[in-house]
Amino acid sequence: MVSDLDPHLPGIVAGDPAAFSRWVAGAEPVLRRSLRSFAAHVDTEAVVQEALLTAWQVAPRIRPDGRPDCLLRFSLRVARNRAISELRRARVDPVEVARLEQLAATHAEKPPMPDPLLRRVIQQCRDKLPRRPARALGERIASRGNTPDAVLAERAGMTLNTFLQNVRRARLAMARCLRSQGVSLKGVAP
Repeated sequence: MVSDLDPHLPGIVAGDPAAFSRWVAGAEPVLRRSLRSFAAHVDTEAVVQEALLTAWQVAPRIRPDGRPDCLLRFSLRVARNRAISELRRARVDPVEVARLEQLAATHAEKPPMPDPLLRRVIQQCRDKLPRRPARALGERIASRGNTPDAVLAERAGMTLNTFLQNVRRARLAMARCLRSQGVSLKGVAP
């Protein structure tokens, strides 16, 4: 444990935030270490904060018992009890990693097969795009998000601003075309 933090208690009882800050500086690491075993299942940060708040509120009722760190010992008890309550509330049952992997493998969904009709409609709409928007959109799609737009613009022989305008024009034209073909774009940004 840290050196005795009880000398800060009179200041805390008097409502001195500076005394409480000094006490927290020594108590907080001890509280955190005491909750390590709960960290995988409980929000220990919230538990520590609640224990510190409780310490601030209850400090006037704490009476030294002749042993060091009476407020810290009280806070450790509060933190542990709160962590146990949170653990019970969460009803967490430990599961072996191998079992989790087995469950994930058996319940993994296979990705849905692409819709050939939708692919055909998308291609027909892309084929209707004007040359420059088609080129900009093609560069953007081919890069799969791995190449900066400035590089894509240079490849397309456009300034960055022109490239971005053409990508926007292509997206808007694609959206109009797909809607006209009965494709729902609900939730898709234009």
